[in-house]
Amino acid sequence: MKIYVSVDMEGLASISTWSEVSPRQNKESVEILYDHLKALLEGLFESEQVDHVLISDSHANGDNIPYKITEEFENVEVAHGPLRKDFMMIGLDQSFDRVIFLGYHAGVGTKYGIMDHTYSSSVVHNLWINGQRMNEAIINAAFAGYHGVPLALVIGDDVLNKELQGMLKGEYLYVETKRSTGRFSAIMRSKASVMKEIKEAARQIVRIDRNRLPLVKFASPIEMRIELKDTSFADAVELMPNIERIDGRTVVFRNDDYSVVFNTILAIVLLAKAVRDIGG
Repeated sequence: MKIYVSVDMEGLASISTWSEVSPRQNKESVEILYDHLKALLEGLFESEQVDHVLISDSHANGDNIPYKITEEFENVEVAHGPLRKDFMMIGLDQSFDRVIFLGYHAGVGTKYGIMDHTYSSSVVHNLWINGQRMNEAIINAAFAGYHGVPLALVIGDDVLNKELQGMLKGEYLYVETKRSTGRFSAIMRSKASVMKEIKEAARQIVRIDRNRLPLVKFASPIEMRIELKDTSFADAVELMPNIERIDGRTVVFRNDDYSVVFNTILAIVLLAKAVRDIGG
């Protein structure tokens, strides 16, 4: 069985501020990330049903996961580095059996969501697909669904858990790492309890019938609408082919192919960030 793991950091246990999700500034965050991954991989391989895991290092520049994780687990690969197509889901295809999201968080604008954002805290004010407000978990789960791969396990804060309950249909597991009390505050569960639950959940999800897991797909034609945080971002994004600007900060893109929509989100974010950096 092949498992795909997409790794973010804001939803990890012990994390509540931006400085804590910058491994170069905070060595403890590397250790925390490693501990989460180790518990997950131990559970997956102890199930004796998993023979390969691809981990996508998906936070910021994609350079957060210590390569030494592959010393302990032989049948593990790590996608590493920035500026890549399908960023948070790179390497995923129909050969995978199920997907896991580790360290995920609530979408932008969610009340009490820990470090709430959707793909960028600095350039995206809101994002909708087919009229539904999005978070990264659903956007990425739909990319997996595009390839016919269901979502099996999410590990993150309690606010994201509540969000997903109204958005996902099917049997999946969720491990809560903390109870969010504000954008930069949370009540942290004990590390021992979280790691134990992650390991056990990993064992369990490989036993769930694949057809019972959530398979997220958007009906065509797919309409993606992004409200950016600054009109200058929209000035630049409007120059992209097939982008419609509907007001000062909001752009719309439509396409029948979800992989095109998915990568258009990434392109818009990267372009807006470039404009942000130019403006100072």
